[in-house]
Amino acid sequence: MTTATDFVVLIPARRRSTRLADKALADIGGLPMVVRVADVALKSGATQVLVATDDAEIAAVVTQHGHRAMLTRTDHPSGTDRLAEAAERMKLSDQQIVVNLQGDEPGMPPELVRAVAQLLADAPDCPMATAAHPIDRWEDFVAPSVVKVALDQRGRAQLFSRAPIPFPRDAAIDFPARMPQQWPATPAFQPLRHLGLYAYRTRFLRDYPLMPVAPTEAVESLEQLRALWHGHAIAVHVTPHAPPGGVDTAADLARMRAFFLRTAL
Repeated sequence: MTTATDFVVLIPARRRSTRLADKALADIGGLPMVVRVADVALKSGATQVLVATDDAEIAAVVTQHGHRAMLTRTDHPSGTDRLAEAAERMKLSDQQIVVNLQGDEPGMPPELVRAVAQLLADAPDCPMATAAHPIDRWEDFVAPSVVKVALDQRGRAQLFSRAPIPFPRDAAIDFPARMPQQWPATPAFQPLRHLGLYAYRTRFLRDYPLMPVAPTEAVESLEQLRALWHGHAIAVHVTPHAPPGGVDTAADLARMRAFFLRTAL
């Protein structure tokens, strides 16, 4: 087992948001959200923390609060592409571990960021790692907005899907009208919710945007399926408890403000 003493956290942040305008700069407990996320990254033990953004105001706010920012191109189709540009310009080595911490996850526990980086350091056969937690509500298990992941015996991802996987055939009576009589169906059956927290080796991060889009990725709108389709293994860290969640809507923002108010008391 190795020790992840050197990992970098890159935070993609853009100004445009379809559901919540200017959310990167939204105030949460007296600080802009993107700054809150950078603080999480710093507490995780990362040797470098950088916000990669397409907006000059976001970059200025980040630097005013003592963090590093980089202005990237404005035409990136995804946050992963934005981070690939940042990693290239930072001249990170091929084997450097880079954690992609989303700019709308101010409640992400720093220890979970560190755990995903550590998992990748301990998995030389994997170019990529991510996280998941157990699902304990039937409503979440069947919701398309909740991304599920199924693992093999080594803790590698077999499949990601918006569909309920693995499907408890014998327990799900009259699916989807009503929930199984027992949930989870058996002690051995534990569905997992995927969390959008990733660690990459830099070479893979640079190569990833160049890979053709996978058919499964296009159907499910899940970017991580591209790695599986091209034959790359993804290690998955399973944390016992769900983190507070990201911010996509005004309701999410209110929930996150309440979370920081509670934790500050």
